[in-house]
Amino acid sequence: MEFTLQQLKQYDGSDPSKPIYVAVKGRIFDVTTGKSFYGPGGAYYMFAGKDASRALAKMSKNEEDVIASLDGLTDKEMGVLSDWEKKFEAKYPIVGTVSN
Repeated sequence: MEFTLQQLKQYDGSDPSKPIYVAVKGRIFDVTTGKSFYGPGGAYYMFAGKDASRALAKMSKNEEDVIASLDGLTDKEMGVLSDWEKKFEAKYPIVGTVSN
């Protein structure tokens, strides 16, 4: 399935009847099984319903970093993002992609 960033926001954990999704490099993962992390009050709740690529690369929880843009990231940060992507792939199912 394809989601716009606007549609993705509906899956931020605020509605308990919907799954929780986080996008990494345009691929959307169903992180509902990790709701203690990504659900309301969780340590990574700010990533829910968003593409968190930049924030993961920078190991940042700052709101301005919770975006898809990879512009200006260092090789080290891109490596960190790749590691996160592998962790997501191993743990959570991919349910779709983010459309432009």
